[in-house]
Amino acid sequence: MAAGLLITENAAEFRDALPDGGVLLGLDLGTKTIGIATCDAGWNFATAGKTLPKGKFARDKAALESICKDRGVAGVVIGLPLNMDGSAGPRAQASRSFARNLVQRDIGLGLPVLLWDERWSTTSAERDLIAQDFSRAKRAERIDSHAAAVILQGAIDRLAGGIL
Repeated sequence: MAAGLLITENAAEFRDALPDGGVLLGLDLGTKTIGIATCDAGWNFATAGKTLPKGKFARDKAALESICKDRGVAGVVIGLPLNMDGSAGPRAQASRSFARNLVQRDIGLGLPVLLWDERWSTTSAERDLIAQDFSRAKRAERIDSHAAAVILQGAIDRLAGGIL
């Protein structure tokens, strides 16, 4: 399988598709927005980026493509919203569908995708924003991108730490 066609929930498999590391893009897919985060090429720190209003896939992909090109992104980490018991519901299926669209040769980004368990990411992001004394309005604007950073940081901690 070509690296660009990889979708996995296995961090080791994803890391093997990126033998030289590289900048990663983290996504928190909401129903109305897409939270975006990136990390450095050495997989040390995830940084919250912008939040995109979610629309048709072609428009969303074009925006993500631009970010990937500008930042030299090597792979994508997408939050997988599993239920608390670990089962997959409709939102998890929507994330898997989005990932499949991202890797398709004709319409996708052609980058490997890691689906990462995102349970508690929004709660963690909200706690961080409250600790930084963000108002409710500012938290609402930034929560998805900060959740994307939490998701991405969890993934890169696993990838860079070697404990797979």
